[in-house]
Amino acid sequence: MFLILVIMIISQNTLKWVMRFYPPLFFQRIWVKKFDNDFRSCTVKLSKSLLNKNYNGSIFGGTIYAATDPFYALLFDQLMQRRGFKVRVWLKSASIQYLKPARSHVYFTITLTDEMIAEAEEALKQVGKFVKAYPMEIKTQNGELCATVMNEVYIRNLHQGETPRVAY
Repeated sequence: MFLILVIMIISQNTLKWVMRFYPPLFFQRIWVKKFDNDFRSCTVKLSKSLLNKNYNGSIFGGTIYAATDPFYALLFDQLMQRRGFKVRVWLKSASIQYLKPARSHVYFTITLTDEMIAEAEEALKQVGKFVKAYPMEIKTQNGELCATVMNEVYIRNLHQGETPRVAY
């Protein structure tokens, strides 16, 4: 059910609530705070809890990694669909650098700039696909940097050949 909703054009508020209760995120305490500026930005909170705490009392690294997975793809998917593209978007690869233990709640915000969107749109028109890595910083409420992540997004223009499917 959730995957079907995500690939359609939906409101920012609807997607926020769908993602909040999507089981892989919900049970790891990954909470979408908001989608802003017509899907140009997303803020996420990762709450430290008994469900995601490791043996040394910090947030399990896999939970931090999982928290970063869907959001660049979701933002690009919603933006490109609103611009008239029929697209398939997914996270092609990712890498993470843990800089210090996350001993409290952590946060991150992703923002897509006009330049990022224009670059993707141009590639979709010219080549039919777009692949690029983007950075993320995972910080505590006090601004301490706990991890950096690089997410490589893959976007395919389905108007140029691939048959659409309901789920990825």
